Amino acid sequence: MPLETSARIVRELAGRGYNVDREAVTLIASAEDPAATLAAAVEATPDDELVVETDVVRAVRDDLQHSNGDSTSPEDPTVSTGDASTGQQNQTAVAPETEGSMSGHGPGSGSPAGTTAFADQADRSTTGRSLDIAGDITGESTGTGDYSDFVSLFRDRYDRLSKQLRGRVNHRPTDTLESMPGGSEAAIVGMVDDVRSTANGHHLLDLEDANGTFPVLITKDRDIADHVDEILTDEVIAVEGTISDDGGILFVDELYFPEIPRTFEPTTADRHVQAALISDVHVGSQEFEADAWNRFADWLHTAEAEAIEYLLIAGDMVEGVGVYPDQDEELDIVDVYEQYETFAEHLKAVPGDVEIVMIPGNHDAVRLAEPQPAFDEELRDIMSAHDARITGNPSTVTIEGVSVLMYHGVSLDEMIAELPEEKANYDEPQKPMYQLLKKRHVAPKYGGHMRLAPEKEDYLVIDQVPEIFHTGHVHKLGYGKYRNVLAINSGCWQAQTDFQRSVNIDPDVAYAPIVDLDTLDVTIRKFI
Repeated sequence: MPLETSARIVRELAGRGYNVDREAVTLIASAEDPAATLAAAVEATPDDELVVETDVVRAVRDDLQHSNGDSTSPEDPTVSTGDASTGQQNQTAVAPETEGSMSGHGPGSGSPAGTTAFADQADRSTTGRSLDIAGDITGESTGTGDYSDFVSLFRDRYDRLSKQLRGRVNHRPTDTLESMPGGSEAAIVGMVDDVRSTANGHHLLDLEDANGTFPVLITKDRDIADHVDEILTDEVIAVEGTISDDGGILFVDELYFPEIPRTFEPTTADRHVQAALISDVHVGSQEFEADAWNRFADWLHTAEAEAIEYLLIAGDMVEGVGVYPDQDEELDIVDVYEQYETFAEHLKAVPGDVEIVMIPGNHDAVRLAEPQPAFDEELRDIMSAHDARITGNPSTVTIEGVSVLMYHGVSLDEMIAELPEEKANYDEPQKPMYQLLKKRHVAPKYGGHMRLAPEKEDYLVIDQVPEIFHTGHVHKLGYGKYRNVLAINSGCWQAQTDFQRSVNIDPDVAYAPIVDLDTLDVTIRKFI
């Protein structure tokens, strides 16, 4: 009987008439031979007992390991002991000093620490859970880097974003505008080809569609001029106004971004269930906070965290090799495959019945150009112990009916560099995330530090509005709501490196935002 997931372990024990401790499931799943461990645990459980206890599983697991010549100690730090006191003494609920304005809602209470009624556990592990993934580039990449590939990519971007705008303006193609008489009212949906200022301080934009390019002018006295500093090249916008007397330019009265509709109402789960959102673990770095991670994993075994059924990790599982200058001087593990092996050991400490979803980041061993495919088979095998769902960057993960757009967040650097500080900065990472939602694209500006893979379609367009937008990358904690979309940047698990110090990055370390999927309330947990 292959026991590849915790759900199968629970079902197998149920078939034999037993309930099971939550931590016991984790121990069985991480054993060298899960099937043999389960059978031995059942044999060792007294006939009048209805629950397979953690202590019993640990004892038979150790016996099997010793009998197989395994020297692993029962106190192996890569496997959580589920000590509730450790987790509770070292973590506190705190509010981030950013836009954390939603009302907090602590993790749900339930059964005593380490135990769960079988009927509840079985339901959560099978029919009670719902997890779907969309927008994954993995296995679908076709781009070769030819010029025609880039043309196809940007045409797809324009077509999809223009559809979101055409219902709000009476769009005319650029070649039609050229033949319209002066003084005519007109509107364009176009991709921004250029943004520049005139000698008088007005703003001149070139907008491009499939038929050509047309210039538009936003005068400095217009209220909409305050939004010109948000416009980036390569994004799609709409404008409406009046054709000049000579017919050569459009004077803009109104400016539109693709935007999140003001009427958007998020979907929520129909039961109390929570998800933990983290990113940027950076195993392999000398600054990886292993003790904080262990406190987090221990806490996940407690009754206070019993409602947490999903763990979403938004990239940078490991520190990687050769990512930035002189990185080798800051590595604790110099081989990238050993970094992933160590990460996998840390992942085993997470309760076995927690569903894990992971996307890669720019430090991971995948291509840097976005969209990034998921880890290859060799790395998947290394990280297979917890049966995590591994998908590309970005991907939309729908859990319990709540859609979570997971994106590592490299474009946040570009947004912060291009936009005014009050609209995008590192200390409030949710603000550049708001801009991405406004533009309905996770990486609207091509060029600069942003690497873009020319695919047959633009996987970075935000077609469907998510309930939650989850990013990492900038190592800063911040969250807030933008038109009812919950935006969370979840910080990191790596203390400040010399490189970060040199570029003035002060990371927010060992935070875990916990989201109630039935209310979209957020609690921030700190483990350092």
